[in-house]
Amino acid sequence: MRLDGRRESSNVDDRRGMSSGAKAGLGLGGIVMIALITFMSGGGLGDVISNVGTQMAQQSQNVTTQEGQREFTQEEQELAKFSSQILAGTEDVWTEVFQKMGRKYTPPKMVLYTNSVQTACGQGNAQVGPFYCSGDQCLYIDLSFFTTMKKSLGADGDFAYAYVIAHEVGHHVENLLGTLGQAHSAMNRTSQVNANKISVRLELLADYYAGVWAHYDNQKFSSLEDGDIEEAIRCAQVIGDNYLQEKARGYSQPESFTHGTSAQRMRWLKKGLDTGDMNGGPRLDMSDSELGA
Repeated sequence: MRLDGRRESSNVDDRRGMSSGAKAGLGLGGIVMIALITFMSGGGLGDVISNVGTQMAQQSQNVTTQEGQREFTQEEQELAKFSSQILAGTEDVWTEVFQKMGRKYTPPKMVLYTNSVQTACGQGNAQVGPFYCSGDQCLYIDLSFFTTMKKSLGADGDFAYAYVIAHEVGHHVENLLGTLGQAHSAMNRTSQVNANKISVRLELLADYYAGVWAHYDNQKFSSLEDGDIEEAIRCAQVIGDNYLQEKARGYSQPESFTHGTSAQRMRWLKKGLDTGDMNGGPRLDMSDSELGA
């Protein structure tokens, strides 16, 4: 991506080096990564629990100064700047898109943290990946997730990372438009299997909105370079429920899907990117066949 000269967002709360919790809200597939690596190596559930504890212990051993403030590497600082620039890009695009709809866009805050974080939705853990909390309208990111994407899933590249951030901002857009609240209300009134289906539609819509953002960001800033789209599509593929489940245990259980298949995630991201049409995304009442394979 071309980001030279692009502004950074002022809506960033940098809490890296602070620690506080253990649970999370809407993630992007990160919750299975430790299990994925362990199962692929022949381990069992006990090994998963042990490996999670080991990783968190290792993360807590980061170099600190007298007041407990971390000394960040150049790579970490570059990722923090990149994330802030992408957030700024979403602010610019969604402000204009909402204006065209006769609405006002209120941007979310992005919280950068290490290991764990306290949110209005409970305590968040880096193991679940980036997530959005509608309770405080914040998206939460432990930047080590991008390294995990590269090493564990083979999903790399600046536009792949931008897609991750734009997806969480997509949940914020859902929240502002009332879709998120409507979906959560419906999920509370139905079975787990049906709630999972609603969750899939929310996630695919966030993928679609990520594509819509990229469509207009490229129009506005000529930000996309050769290979960028392929990076994001590859990322969407390897965080599909079927891909992750099959990698972890050799088979998938469609009734347990909460984020959508690889084909669905790639399809809706690409459609949003191609069209930029706010009305063209998946709907909560859309049938399984309409969602795609």
